Amino acid sequence: MPASLVVWVLTALILVGVLTQRWWEPRLAARGIPVRRWPWRWWLVGYPGTALRIFSTWRRLAHLNGLSVSTSPDRRVIGRDLVVQGQALRPRPPRLSLPVPTKTGLRLRVLLHPGQTPAPYFTAARAMEHAWHVHGVRVTSPRRGQVLIHVTALDPLTGDVPSVRAPAEALLSADVGRIEDGEPWVVDLRRVPHWLITGATQSGKSSLLAALVLALAPQPVGLVGIDCKGGMELGLFGGRLSALAIDRTEAVGLLSGVIEEIQARMRVCREAGKRSVWDLPDHLRPVPLVVIVDELAELYLTDGSRESKDEAEQCGTLLLRVAQLGAALGVHLVIAGQRVGSDIGPRVTALRAQLGGRVAHRAHDEASAEMTLGDINPDAVITALNITEDEQGVAVVAMGGRWMRSRSRLVTTADAAEVARTDPPANPFLTQPDPVTFEKGGVAA
Repeated sequence: MPASLVVWVLTALILVGVLTQRWWEPRLAARGIPVRRWPWRWWLVGYPGTALRIFSTWRRLAHLNGLSVSTSPDRRVIGRDLVVQGQALRPRPPRLSLPVPTKTGLRLRVLLHPGQTPAPYFTAARAMEHAWHVHGVRVTSPRRGQVLIHVTALDPLTGDVPSVRAPAEALLSADVGRIEDGEPWVVDLRRVPHWLITGATQSGKSSLLAALVLALAPQPVGLVGIDCKGGMELGLFGGRLSALAIDRTEAVGLLSGVIEEIQARMRVCREAGKRSVWDLPDHLRPVPLVVIVDELAELYLTDGSRESKDEAEQCGTLLLRVAQLGAALGVHLVIAGQRVGSDIGPRVTALRAQLGGRVAHRAHDEASAEMTLGDINPDAVITALNITEDEQGVAVVAMGGRWMRSRSRLVTTADAAEVARTDPPANPFLTQPDPVTFEKGGVAA
């Protein structure tokens, strides 16, 4: 088929689609297909230009970054005893697949030459960003002999993420914002039971906690808060919380009550012969509990007195026990703070090791980001350090050995007031009736 005929056919199809838009758009919307949210401008204009730029620069890009190879030997024998070694003059670049468009960019596969490894492609990611004039390039190797290149044309995290959220697909699954490929950012506490959130002041930690509460509020989940800043953040959600501690003395009582609840759930599982609460039948399964701690360092600060030191050490021990024992028993821990190093108190390093989900917002120093993401991926630390003050709410999320950029959604005062008027699930505690209050040394009705 001649190229001119292809162009005329495509032009005619686009013209027909535009003229009949009022007919087909409402019919597709009625079937749940959000046509207006599709990135038409990117698909029709941005994608062809970016794909053309990729193919036109690929040979030179591969040559300059050491991605090309030559089938000819790289050494020659001159004379009887002289061997000259050098780079081949006509290296062959690896073969590219056709780029597949996505909502915010495209992805393409590279077939490696025999003997090649993905390492040079990881190093060349920044060079690809500049050569192709795109926002970001992520290189992965899901299969042997192949490299998958994810290209993000424009930053999808710019601007505020709207507070409108989709209903949860599963229990303990929370849609809290948007990730760098434009898809929803879903925190699934069933898959990753405990989370650590760090960042400097005004970086978005409390906004993420608010988005998490907002997403979990309609679900049959008990929410327990520890906010030693007088309850200024978590106190906004009022009656939806099953319990709220606003100072460290109350926090000791709350955490002691949570440990008693964990032990009670252990007895239920043991009597039923099950290894976790998720194996129990529905009528025996207790309500999941999510313990949310805002500003971890407040639990460890002391005034030098013996009583204050004992109280801080008790908090550290109780938090560590919740993290170690709670996952299989439906008790989950979400902790936010500026730093999570051993300098703030005892057992913090052991607690951090139990928190599999990591979220790092803007940090003032490299050490703070290293504490959160250093044991996951060094590249994630560099990305977190590049977050600016204008990108409030933007963070790097790491879990299961992989990481991505994300942005939490905006929670308005009206949203918080609506959550505050909702009631918590009935009897979320096996050990005490609802509502409960917590005092130092235990639980009091």
